[in-house]
Amino acid sequence: MTQFKIAESPFKSDNTASNMCGFTLMNNQIGVVVADVMKTKPNVRVTPLPSMIRVDATNRMDVVYDEVSEALGEEPGFFDAAQFEESMSTHYGRMIHEDDRTIMFANPEDAAEFIGFDLQADRR
Repeated sequence: MTQFKIAESPFKSDNTASNMCGFTLMNNQIGVVVADVMKTKPNVRVTPLPSMIRVDATNRMDVVYDEVSEALGEEPGFFDAAQFEESMSTHYGRMIHEDDRTIMFANPEDAAEFIGFDLQADRR
């Protein structure tokens, strides 16, 4: 009798914290430049794919708009949250938009602390 072994599913559920955050960019003129800027940052990994670019980071990453504007050869203020949202197709982690940057946090507690939000339920 032949004994078959069932392979473990690559789609199984795993709810342990990854301590990762990231986003996917369109693989176009703007997306390539954003990815080039991000790959110079510590704890950031950029993975080019045929139609998109994955940008993943450990714990936190900052997309500083003026750094991207400069890399694009444009004046400060050219690249902003609207341009970033237009180039980004999806993200994971907690995203905070500020005037000069978008910050991605892996852990909701870190994002809450950054904006001064108390995660404790009000127990009256």
